[in-house]
Amino acid sequence: MFIGFDYGTSNCSVAHMQDGEPRLLPLENASFYLPSTLAAPTRDSVSEYLLRHYQIQPLDAVGQQLLRRAVATNREEGIDLQADDLLFGQAALDLYLAHPQDLYYVKSPKSFLGAMGLHEVQLSFFEDLVCAMMANIKRRAEQVSQQVIDDTVIGRPINFQGSGGEESNRQAENILRRAATRAGFRQIEFQFEPVAAGLEYEAGLTQQQTVLVVDIGGGTTDCSLLQMGPNWRKQKDRSGSLLAHSGQRVGGNDLDIHLAFRQLMPYFGLGSLLDSGLEMPMKQLWNPVAINDLSAQNDFYAQRNLAELKLLHKEAQEPQKLARLLQVYHDTLGYSLVRRAEEAKIALSQLPEFHSTLELATEALPLTIHYDEMLQALDGPKQQIIKLVREALTLGGCTPDVIFMTGGSARSPVLRQAVAEVLPQVPLVSGNDFGSVTAGLARWAEVCFG
Repeated sequence: MFIGFDYGTSNCSVAHMQDGEPRLLPLENASFYLPSTLAAPTRDSVSEYLLRHYQIQPLDAVGQQLLRRAVATNREEGIDLQADDLLFGQAALDLYLAHPQDLYYVKSPKSFLGAMGLHEVQLSFFEDLVCAMMANIKRRAEQVSQQVIDDTVIGRPINFQGSGGEESNRQAENILRRAATRAGFRQIEFQFEPVAAGLEYEAGLTQQQTVLVVDIGGGTTDCSLLQMGPNWRKQKDRSGSLLAHSGQRVGGNDLDIHLAFRQLMPYFGLGSLLDSGLEMPMKQLWNPVAINDLSAQNDFYAQRNLAELKLLHKEAQEPQKLARLLQVYHDTLGYSLVRRAEEAKIALSQLPEFHSTLELATEALPLTIHYDEMLQALDGPKQQIIKLVREALTLGGCTPDVIFMTGGSARSPVLRQAVAEVLPQVPLVSGNDFGSVTAGLARWAEVCFG
């Protein structure tokens, strides 16, 4: 059996072909979409868990080194891994929200795969993370379908998040391929996510069209200008139909991060002053919510940063705000803050105001965000997305017949209006915002393996 596999920044989903149509498989209870999260007792638990409970071996000497170190550390700490000690999806998120300080939690490891300057052991650990998530999803899909899944087409962005350009892309794709191989897939192909979404849109076309696909996912925005229609359907060589691509690290997570920074971090010291009259260092307020930036997260939660935060607390004109920032450090609350911003973003697509409470260990802070405040916070990412749309059009050298928007953030009225204003005379259509990429990957898997 073959599947299309959307290993997403926010969610993962898979689909197979049934009676000529893609069918998504439920992965968590009745949901087709499994949040891209993992929770474990410790960071070192992941590598040992793969061997102990999935019987998955490392592929090379670096992986073996990582495994030996993880086993030794777990023995020293008295950790005896049980079958249910690794949690995925909503179960992982629920555990983190209940006990953020007591476990190792990671969201969206896809965001880190293109990071440059990593040591071999770090790359091997990312491979273990992805492998654990893929193996879990493969097993869930096989249980639901009652079939062994051998082959897959995995979606990938035009450009992974990373500063290395094509080197970042090669590194990220290599991690995904190695992880998928270890998870048990035999034949593995990749397809650009916006092209996959276009393939699903193309299935309903009765005539040729030039389509601009704008896929705004959790981690990246990707645009593809494509020739589509019955003449191209099911052809494996579609190079002649691919007119232009553009892609960048800006997506739904960035919207949430910018909103969290502008509207939540003032409670933790953003804009406040030191006794010297200087403003609080910006990076100390940005890094905890920059959950898609590995170096920012490492810098903030590093042991050496604790002394810096204590000094800022001592020198702050409003020390209670820095006391809250110290809570963020000790309880690893960055993900919680970004999640609250995401809730606000979703609510403000329908309401003029968002009212909630920030629950900390020592106090509850009333929170109100207005629609206009959200617009101001999101303007930077919005302008980046508009630039990507214009870049694809310039590279393609033609005007599309239709704009097909997809991805979880394509529902945002702010972003839909922004894209529509670039080409006001071109109709903008939508499909399944969360499932179009997965369905298109399944269609391409049928071309590759059927």
